[in-house]
Amino acid sequence: MYDFGTHHYVDVGEGVTIHAVTLGQGAPLLLLHGHPETYLMWHKTAPRLAERFTVVAADLRGYGESSKPADVPGHVNYSKRVMAEDMIALMRHFGFEKFHVMGHDRGARVGYRMALDHPEAVDKLVLLDIVSTYDMYALSDREFSKALFQWYFFTQQAPLPEDMILASRDQFFRFSLHIARYDSKNDTSAQAFPPEVYNEYLRRYTPEVIHAICEEYRAGETVDLVLDRQDLEAGRKIQAETLALWGENGLVERFFRPLECWAKFGDHIRGRTVPCGHFIPEEAPIPMLEAVEEFL
Repeated sequence: MYDFGTHHYVDVGEGVTIHAVTLGQGAPLLLLHGHPETYLMWHKTAPRLAERFTVVAADLRGYGESSKPADVPGHVNYSKRVMAEDMIALMRHFGFEKFHVMGHDRGARVGYRMALDHPEAVDKLVLLDIVSTYDMYALSDREFSKALFQWYFFTQQAPLPEDMILASRDQFFRFSLHIARYDSKNDTSAQAFPPEVYNEYLRRYTPEVIHAICEEYRAGETVDLVLDRQDLEAGRKIQAETLALWGENGLVERFFRPLECWAKFGDHIRGRTVPCGHFIPEEAPIPMLEAVEEFL
């Protein structure tokens, strides 16, 4: 009931296979999920998007059914630059040299890195519930560190965070989906994940995936942060028209001024809140679709 599209397993080079599903016809639209999910996070939105677009919903490297390559020094093979290159190769496999990109959370970080590194490939860009990695670290404070402690926890030397997560895997996973995390009568997280979807996400939350997630966050505070700083110092900006959406009950709204943050990285970025928490495609699919369809 919750699956969708035709499944593909695409060799993108260096022994890495990316799992993706495709559906629909029209201009190409790449969908990239966030932590701790898979391509399935688009199950409420991809079918409607497929009425207008050729939708490609991919598992990022390290997640779902995509490859989980072994560690390399400096965590560079889990940098957003390398993960973006995976997606460039994936879309070329399907015959697309230029395409729209919509990403949530970690997928949005891959999306904006792709737009910076490969401006010729990204037509329009949608970023869901993030600010840049640079601002996540530069503007963090004590309350941020408590609310989003995984930004510091996941980056500890292996295997400490991996072992601690596995010791309370189910509870940690539920917390990672922000279920009952917002002290608000408007909390939409608990109803966002049907049991079949939740259980599929949890089934994919394996020791291999948990380690890959930690490596990806380790790359975030090292390689990705350096790349963001280099772009800011060089004045390189996102050229694509960009829409930023964030949850009015979420942590991005609580801790940041997203449009001020994004103005450092692009001159064509607009956005607003939607009525939900962090997991926009599952908590508020209709408001998200209305905003995205108007933008695209």
